[in-house]
Amino acid sequence: MRVTWTGGDLSFRLDAEDEITGRASDEHPVKLAINSCTIGGVPEDAHPDLFAVAAWTVVAPWTRRRVLFDRAISAEVAAALHDGWGVEAGPVGAEPRRPGPTLGISYSGGADSVAAATIFPESPFLHFRRVPHRRIPNRWPHYRSDVLAKLAAKTGREVTTVTSDLEYTLAEPRPGYPEHHAVAAGALLLADQLGLGGLGFGYEMGSRWLGGGRYLHRYTPDNPMWSPHGKWGRLFAAAGVHLVLPVGGVSEATTMRLALNSDLREQVRWCLRGTDGPCRDCGKCLYKELIQAAVERRPLNTPVTADRPFARKWLRKPPYGGQEMIEYGLARVPGIENTLFGPALDFFEATEESTSWLDHCYPPAIEEIPEAWRAQATAFMTENVGMMTEAETRRVENWGN
Repeated sequence: MRVTWTGGDLSFRLDAEDEITGRASDEHPVKLAINSCTIGGVPEDAHPDLFAVAAWTVVAPWTRRRVLFDRAISAEVAAALHDGWGVEAGPVGAEPRRPGPTLGISYSGGADSVAAATIFPESPFLHFRRVPHRRIPNRWPHYRSDVLAKLAAKTGREVTTVTSDLEYTLAEPRPGYPEHHAVAAGALLLADQLGLGGLGFGYEMGSRWLGGGRYLHRYTPDNPMWSPHGKWGRLFAAAGVHLVLPVGGVSEATTMRLALNSDLREQVRWCLRGTDGPCRDCGKCLYKELIQAAVERRPLNTPVTADRPFARKWLRKPPYGGQEMIEYGLARVPGIENTLFGPALDFFEATEESTSWLDHCYPPAIEEIPEAWRAQATAFMTENVGMMTEAETRRVENWGN
């Protein structure tokens, strides 16, 4: 793989051994559509390691043996790429980038992202906004990135919106991030300008420790995407921008509660389709409605019926991703037996007591937060959430057994 930057324009050329269809770090297959993209508003004098890692978030799935950048990188970043992906990276010759003092928040506006932002009210937001590609038609016009950007601007926080068409590098399964970390490509290139030493994401306990949507139903302490000792964590750290998960130790029920009780409540939006509010007619809206109804102890309010294809995945025999939140909802939503989730009761014996561990914070997640920001996260979780008992901690660590 050969990578070239011209300002914010990224182009890359595959070597003979590289593949058009590759796999992201979560093993999801992704097919390449085009070998160029643009990231708007980035400084041309960013550290070369930042350019390298930003490019790698895009080209990683298709690179097999080596990657040649258009400027020298540090030995630390080259080593992280070799150790994590087995690729030879170069040229090597730059001094490593030192972390800055600031924690930025990769802000999407969803409940998890808002909860992370609530823990660090002084942190600036970096919001990624998809824009059209000059050569690739938009096959996903219902994605309202403009609405999300407007909501981010209304938060009253310092917001830097990064525009990019990098999601159109994917032909299949649809426009999206080649790697989940590509959402941070713009933030990486702005790290020197903003003095970033860490970038906070809204990934919660399910994504970090319980396998997420694709690591099905198992405890994942060595999650390669989000653990600080995983390959992505080591690569970001080598570039002086640590991956930080402020809500990595709490469930989506807790992030929902924190978000709805925060000053940013009016800007919370997890749906990518709605204009004046969530569309209420997609899989994500259904899932989040179950969680919100459970948190608010009210009946389910959705127009979705059990015959919709996206609803069926939550009604099949477990295990499946997000299972902990389905159990949580089944135990708390009044009248759940009379809703489309009613048949799922046959698969679980969920009670408030058996799911109460999901209301507390898993202590090892706090220990993973870099020291510069750990005390603030600890104080917030202690005061507003509470730490898990030893028995509750074992529930996390035995997940899937």
